[in-house]
Amino acid sequence: MTFRKTLMLSGLMLAGALSLPGATLAKAAPAAPAAPTVTVAQGTLVGAVEGTVASFKGIPYAAPPVGDLRWRAPQPAAAWSAPRDATHYGHDCAQAPFPPDAAPIRTQPAEDCLYLNVWKPAGAAANARLPVMVWVHGGGFVNGGTSPAVYSGAAFARDGVVLVSLNYRLGRFGFFAHPALKDEGLGGNFGFLDQIAALKWVQANVAAFGGDPANVTVFGESAGGMSMHMLLQSPLARGLFARAIIESGGGRDGTLPMPTMARAAKIGADFAPGLDAAALRALPEEKVTGNLSMMTMAQTGYSGPMVDGQTIVGASNDAAAAGIDAPVPVMIGANSADGFPMTTDKAAIFATYGADADKARALYDPQGTTSGLIVGTMTSADRMFIEPARTIARTLAPRQPVYLYRFAYAHPEPLGKMGGAPHASELPYVFDSLAGRTTPRAIAAEQPVADLTHKMWVAFAKTGRPDGLPGLAPWPKVTPTDTTVHLITAAGATQVEDPYRARIDFVEQRIKP
Repeated sequence: MTFRKTLMLSGLMLAGALSLPGATLAKAAPAAPAAPTVTVAQGTLVGAVEGTVASFKGIPYAAPPVGDLRWRAPQPAAAWSAPRDATHYGHDCAQAPFPPDAAPIRTQPAEDCLYLNVWKPAGAAANARLPVMVWVHGGGFVNGGTSPAVYSGAAFARDGVVLVSLNYRLGRFGFFAHPALKDEGLGGNFGFLDQIAALKWVQANVAAFGGDPANVTVFGESAGGMSMHMLLQSPLARGLFARAIIESGGGRDGTLPMPTMARAAKIGADFAPGLDAAALRALPEEKVTGNLSMMTMAQTGYSGPMVDGQTIVGASNDAAAAGIDAPVPVMIGANSADGFPMTTDKAAIFATYGADADKARALYDPQGTTSGLIVGTMTSADRMFIEPARTIARTLAPRQPVYLYRFAYAHPEPLGKMGGAPHASELPYVFDSLAGRTTPRAIAAEQPVADLTHKMWVAFAKTGRPDGLPGLAPWPKVTPTDTTVHLITAAGATQVEDPYRARIDFVEQRIKP
């Protein structure tokens, strides 16, 4: 029976009942809870109640970066006089479609996109001083947003955390330089400046939601994880957060091109030759967006993030080694099958190792029976995410508490193909949002993994330790020569000798001069 027919039948039954002699109406249902309100610097917000959680969505943290504000640092958001509806996400940032996305956006992307969302416990009073977590999404700096269902902050709020998620400019809107942009120092990492502006908004306003501005944990995955490296090293972000979680964020020079400003300006000039600043800012949105997506981001007409000296000082491993990173507690890790194979031809993969080809073959395909997909995934995972996470952890360890993890639980479907937990697959477990995942189908065995993973992230935000809540296994801090890792599997989470140690050592030895 369709929903429409059910609704019609229900109406007929009610009408019939009311026409019977002596018929009376049942007691009225309890009134819906009043819509929650919060007043921030710009005005009053009217949110929604989701069970024990209150949410406020589509909050502007900066002025729309359109027209003359395109390719400028974010400017303050305008105030509003009447209460503002905050029950719907704002636009995710302008981007080309990316159908394979594991976390598909649910808004119409647009250049007007500098919005954030807040989830809080429904009963939390202002100035309750609850821990705050600020989520920065991934997507290769060209895709993504805050609207995917798996990024709902409801579970964090349920567990006593104020969760904030933010949009930031993507693609050429977010990362662009051009000789004509002299008033902006040639241009730069506007997407990173957006993230910093959002964190400043959090500092100024999160107490109104019951959050503690002195206890802010920033966390992000993939491009969001790379953003964590930026926030740690940028002098512009100093003092805006107390802890950081880096999920699959790389950390080695070469993960992204990272051109100099001069080189990025040359790339921008090749994309839009002969235009002055006014003409650049008048380009149609679709021209600037182009076909940039996770599938095409390596094209020559796009610089991506660049070394600008204010948001990115240098490669993440160099910044860590130089003691530039903020001295805050850090959680860092990667997934067990975190790679992006460029080819599944094993001969071609091992040929890239040159004189070390036999060593690589012995480590990644000792029996000669491993699929090319798994070999390609493992070799790229170790190079891009797993070895860099260990290197960053060891490098930071003498100066601050660092906790290294490996997420190794995989749903049976990708496990059989990829040999482990694929890139970004930890996110529905971190957010305890399995119901929001589009694929693969949820199975009962996953929920305990989500319960545990989510609890460790909450523990870190609340206590500064990912084992800081009852029932969690001890998770020691990393040492400068550590060979262990906190392994998250279907059986639980425990500190073990790294099962990938030989592989990671091999990758590290090949990188060292």
